[in-house]
Parts: sequence; structure tokens; C-alpha cells
Amino acid sequence: MVPVRPEARLDSHVILAALITYPRAIVLGLLQGVSELFPVSSLGHSVILPKLLGWNIHQNDKYFLTFLVATHLATAIVLFLFFWRDWMRILKGIGRSLRDREISDNDPDAKLGWLLVVGTIPAGILGLTLQDSLRKIFASPTSAAIFLTLNGLVLYGAELLRRRAPVTDVEDDARIARTVSWRGSFFVGAAQAIALIPGFSRSGATMGGGLYVGLSHKDAARFAFLLATPIIGAAALLKLPELFGHAGDGVRGQALVAALCSALTAYLAVKFLMRYFETKTLTPFAIYCFVAGLACTIYFVS
Repeated sequence: MVPVRPEARLDSHVILAALITYPRAIVLGLLQGVSELFPVSSLGHSVILPKLLGWNIHQNDKYFLTFLVATHLATAIVLFLFFWRDWMRILKGIGRSLRDREISDNDPDAKLGWLLVVGTIPAGILGLTLQDSLRKIFASPTSAAIFLTLNGLVLYGAELLRRRAPVTDVEDDARIARTVSWRGSFFVGAAQAIALIPGFSRSGATMGGGLYVGLSHKDAARFAFLLATPIIGAAALLKLPELFGHAGDGVRGQALVAALCSALTAYLAVKFLMRYFETKTLTPFAIYCFVAGLACTIYFVS
């Protein structure tokens, strides 16, 4: 086995630093924080944007996947801190149910906690088994643009199929726990798996599932963000050692900058969306995804 010369490794670091410069890291970080929570597909945008800007970055490049770990972890941390009080109630509720060995009808926090556990199971299993293969199959900007177009149709379809629910600006986890069944939570969690394909949105699919099982837009968004927190966080933590290993050489500084930018826009995004969905729908996002996806598809093909 021929040993790797230190100069060669240093050259590779220089190349990676040139591929993801600090200005590019800022753009990608800002984009991640917004597109992860807006129902427009962060993975799809991270594939399409570099191609539009002429950056020599491929979605399946090891260094790029490692770079994205930091931005995903930052998004998960922001979501957890934004819903900090809710998570404390939910975790205490789960603790009470374990202590009492039952989920009381008068304990909506416990019910919501276990609904989130049930919803996390299918997303976690499908993510571990299908993530790498689906990314390899649908890694091109053209396929991401096509699926972004289809994401627009999915969001619009969710609006057409949704059950009517009362519109309210009052945050009430008891209402969510009462509305979502165990089967419904499993269905909503499984819907997240579609986001493994670049172009489809995790939050969009989860919100669409929430609307289908009878939640209002605001409750569906709230349930989607709570459900996304452990999924995004766990996936990022599993990959975090790679960032501190050889795969992270040359991109750690850029990843840190991108993570800070992602945290900023994620906070602004979740704050905006929780107010937006008090009265608004998924339709504007459906139109954006369809138009942007179709335009990019035509551009890449031509």
C-alpha cells in the first residue's frame, strides 16, 4: 500500500476549500435554514442552486455531505430551542406514562410525546435503509428539478384533500393529541420518507399528512416541526464524527460559518411560519415549487 504524502493531502484540502469558499458557505447555510423548514425541499435546492451558479459541487461528494451535517445539526438545535418549553412538557409527559405504565386520557403531553415516537419510527427506518441509495439514484440537478415540480403538485393535492379544521391562533397541544390517531401519526411520519428524494420537502410532506388526518395548518406545521427535530438531529449526530475526521478536512471552517447562517435563517423561518399558518395555506409554496421546478427542468434539459 502506497502511503499518502502529506503534501497530497494538503493539496486536497486546498481544492476542497476552493470548491466551498466562505461566500459559498454563507449562501448554502442561509439557504438550508430557510428551505429545510419552508415546504420547498432543502435537499433539492442544495442540488439545484450550485448547478445554476456554475459551482463544481456534486450532491454525493463526500466532503459536501459532511459539510451539510453542520447545517442540519444547527437547524435541529434551533427547532429544539424554539419549542423548548413544549419539549420539556412532552418529555415529562413521556416520563409520567412510563412511571404509571399507561397513557392517561387526561395527559395530552404524554399522548403527544408517544405520537411523536410513533411518527419517528417509520421515518427513521426508511431513512437508514433508503437514504444513500435514493441520493445516488436521484443525484442530478435535472431530477431534483423534476421532483421539485412534483412537490408543488403534492402540496396542492394536500390542500385539496385536507379535512376541514378550525382556524385558531391558540397553540394547543391537547388539540393535536386529540385529533391525531396512532395510525395517523405513523402515516405522517412515513410521509417524511419522500423527502429522501431531492426535490421533495420533508416539512411539506409532513404538513400535508397532518392536514389529511384533520389538523389545521398551524397545528400541522407545529406537529411537523416537532416531528422533524429528532429526525434531523439524530441524522446529523450520526454523521457528525465524519466532520471531525478526514472527510471534514478542508471544510470545517466553512461548515461552522454555514451552520451559524443556517441557525439564523431557521429561527426566522420557524418564527415566520408559525404566524403565517395561522391564516394562510400551502398553496403559494405549491405554486413556487411547480413554477421554479418546471423552469429549472426546462433550463437543464435544454
